[in-house]
Amino acid sequence: MAQVEKRGGLLRKSSASKKPLKEKVVLMYDEIFMTEDPSKCSPRFWEELFLMKVNLEYLEGKLESLDGEELMKIKDNINCLFQHCIQALGEEHPIRVVNALQNLMESLDSLLCAEGSESLKSLCLKLLLCLVTVTDNISQNTILEYVMINSIFEAILQILSHPPSRREHGYDAVVLLALLVNYRKYESVNPYIVKLSIVDDEATLNGMGLVIAQALSEYNRQYKDKEEEHQSGFFSALTNMVGSMFIADAHEKISVQTNEAILLALYEAVHLNRNFITVLAQSHPEMGLVTTPVSPAPATPVTPLGTTPPSSDVISSVELPLDADVQTSNLLITFLKYSSIVMQDTKDEHRLHSGKLCLIILTCIAEDQYANAFLHDDNMNFRVNLHRMPMRHRKKAADKNLPCRPLVCAVLDLMVEFIVTHMMKEFPMDLYIRCIQVVHKLLCYQKKCRVRLHYTWRELWSALINLLKFLMSNETVLLAKHNIFTLALMIVNLFNMFITYGDTFLPTPSSYDELYYEIIRMHQSFDNLYSMVLRLSTNAGQWKEAASKVTHALVNIRAIINHFNPKIESYAAVNHISQLSEEQVLEVVRANYDTLTLKLQDGLDQYERYSEQHKEAAFFKELVRSISTNVRRNLAFHTLSQEVLLKEFSTIS
Repeated sequence: MAQVEKRGGLLRKSSASKKPLKEKVVLMYDEIFMTEDPSKCSPRFWEELFLMKVNLEYLEGKLESLDGEELMKIKDNINCLFQHCIQALGEEHPIRVVNALQNLMESLDSLLCAEGSESLKSLCLKLLLCLVTVTDNISQNTILEYVMINSIFEAILQILSHPPSRREHGYDAVVLLALLVNYRKYESVNPYIVKLSIVDDEATLNGMGLVIAQALSEYNRQYKDKEEEHQSGFFSALTNMVGSMFIADAHEKISVQTNEAILLALYEAVHLNRNFITVLAQSHPEMGLVTTPVSPAPATPVTPLGTTPPSSDVISSVELPLDADVQTSNLLITFLKYSSIVMQDTKDEHRLHSGKLCLIILTCIAEDQYANAFLHDDNMNFRVNLHRMPMRHRKKAADKNLPCRPLVCAVLDLMVEFIVTHMMKEFPMDLYIRCIQVVHKLLCYQKKCRVRLHYTWRELWSALINLLKFLMSNETVLLAKHNIFTLALMIVNLFNMFITYGDTFLPTPSSYDELYYEIIRMHQSFDNLYSMVLRLSTNAGQWKEAASKVTHALVNIRAIINHFNPKIESYAAVNHISQLSEEQVLEVVRANYDTLTLKLQDGLDQYERYSEQHKEAAFFKELVRSISTNVRRNLAFHTLSQEVLLKEFSTIS
């Protein structure tokens, strides 16, 4: 018994006198954090490292303990760790692949959060973007399973909330986040979706908004520069000589490739995070109207315009350049201007996708109570210079004549502009439906909150009636591809909204009179529509049910026409006037309101809320595939910042 106690005592004494043993992998980590090359004395160092079980806690602690100066001293070893991690990912041995991935992701996460080399952070983000976009369909990228479990979300937010890091890396961080949010978003619980939806830190959300606004603003600037170049160059002189017959071709030449990745990031922020809505209206008057001069672009750009982040020179002194035509700017204004450009031409697939995404974003905004509050706020007036498609029958409006109005007026202007400019052979039915839905949702808010918006409603009414005329005159061609009665019903019900509830949101009683005048003036269009839908609703064809709905929806419009037209004709006959003036017609209308009988129509101020998963999943899968391909392609080009990076880290082969 005594011997056992003695033996135990000796063991205790012995163990107390020795330092705790370190795992071999920990010793190997220590070698990496020395200035000497760890493989110098041990050629098989990297092979053995990836056979060891990863100690994430220790590796994270070592990385976090480094300051910027210490990190630069061991940059060669850090580069080697990255390089060998990536090489190990291609091996067949599963243990090496898993361990390499764990080492790589922990290193990336820690270095993104750490104070130190901005070039190293840039390398981390580029590498992550390479890993994320290694497959066109990111949901088939099994590497991302690890990124879902070991989140880098906080590291991305830290970049966005810290101004110096945001200026250097904000673009890549925002694009990376947008892609990660779309990983298997319909198949399982994506932690990035959950985390993004609950972010409420003001600095982080504003940082994200600034990055998005900067990228969209850069696109707008490029477009404006090209537009001015064409207007002042030889082409402009040639056009003046031969007339406007080539005006459409001029428009094609000044198109700039869209930035779908940054637009997707804006969509995810608006759709998922209600707190981000406040960022849309965040004004930046303190930055003044001076835009930082941009260094001359190379004669042959290495990447498509509009797809890459602005150069660091552009954003070094100001986060968000302001437009010369506004006193203050915000993300929503920049987005509306961007939308007015990309929605002009929907023939190109990328621009069609961008136009659709712009309308989806506007749909989400139009449904949000807080967004509507600042859109309609009379105390928040802006001068928004939207781009208008060149058309032969109208002159370009002078920028200086733009009035300062609530932002909802710019949204409505954008919708009217789209309606007027896309009545063509390749009819974008889906975009038209979304456009009308945005208008309807804004009207529902105005009716609900009794907001009397001072807007030129006649422009909207005229555009809607012209659209109905287009649908009727191209009935045969359009019906072969689309159910035009869905769109016709939405247009008719917009008029029904004005007829039934207009007294609650139209700005003045005379506005309501003008609505009736416009319906009476264009009665032939409504009569023709009724004849068309009546013909198809009485036949046993495929359009019977759809046409019948339009027939029933026209009841009040037809009642107005049938009530006032005889009275107007009688007034003209009694007073011996061949053609009445507008004021004379309005006089008849005002005198005969009391005897007009209308039917109450239900559900005019109701709408189905936007749902991505059930209706838009296919679109977003295809969009993300396209973005993934584009991001990967652009990462392969050596921009100036990448050349600097490669010089600084010359050990990377």
